[in-house]
Amino acid sequence: MVTVKCTVCGAIFEAEDLETAVCPICGATGDKLQIAEDAPAEKANPYAGTQTEKNLWEAFAGESEARNKYTYFAGVAQREGYEQIADLFLKTAENERAHAWVWFNELGGIGTTPENLLSAAEGENYEWTDMYAGFAKTAEEEGFPELAQKFRNIGAVEKRHEERYRALLKRVEMQEVFKRSEVKVWECRSCGHIVVGTEPPEVCPVCASPKGWFEVQVDYLG
Repeated sequence: MVTVKCTVCGAIFEAEDLETAVCPICGATGDKLQIAEDAPAEKANPYAGTQTEKNLWEAFAGESEARNKYTYFAGVAQREGYEQIADLFLKTAENERAHAWVWFNELGGIGTTPENLLSAAEGENYEWTDMYAGFAKTAEEEGFPELAQKFRNIGAVEKRHEERYRALLKRVEMQEVFKRSEVKVWECRSCGHIVVGTEPPEVCPVCASPKGWFEVQVDYLG
């Protein structure tokens, strides 16, 4: 028996061997799994390998799903003229978001920004290389070619998401989020103030927002 860690959902479980192991939480296999002692050090999960851990993941998934559903329902209520009902859906969705945070945090799923970027990139990688590719294949085999193409199209988006997260992670690791080798146009996300240079000021001279509010300007007119 070996102790295995899933790099997709973070679950830790026992298996006969790494080659045949299947994550009991998300179904990941192969290179998405690693021997637990080879995994990067992180805070211990006291629920690892227990039914309670599975229950926590199920609670997180259920609350997350409910949040999305209620947000969609609010949009329908607004279009149909029920503003009070729409507001109730949105308030409840925010409650569900808070509930989901409780369970995800309990599982140790929230780390530092570099850790979160890596986790997000690994999750997106699983979605486009494994999950959606498999879904598309099954849909095609079962006679749903249009749905299969939707799976592929969204998989392509997830691939771009992974690339974006990894690019941002590299910038964080290289300390290049707020410093570039070339002159850039920096825009304050709070007030819109523009600064030209290799890095933004420590504090926006217009609205006093800290450096973290600056980003390289996107040229929407180009």
